[in-house]
Amino acid sequence: MFYVYLLASRKQGTLYVGVTRNLVRRIHEHKEKIVPDFTARYDVHRLVWFETYDQVVPAIEREKEIKKWRRAWKTALIEESNPDWRDLYPDIVG
Repeated sequence: MFYVYLLASRKQGTLYVGVTRNLVRRIHEHKEKIVPDFTARYDVHRLVWFETYDQVVPAIEREKEIKKWRRAWKTALIEESNPDWRDLYPDIVG
């Protein structure tokens, strides 16, 4: 499985779009600031939305598509399934 995901610093905060094969591991890396990158610098670690894909190419294409979107479109995507911008990470960890 492959995942396209959106992280937020807080509700209506800074957003980050990513793609990964292991969603639990990757979100853990963001939360622990293991890699000193954009998400670590701006404290973007709340998993607010994700989609699953069977193949990597469609997942990468979707990530690139979402990265081009206006902020309002990303917000609508999040709020369609997660209106409170709740951190979904505890749900996927089990």
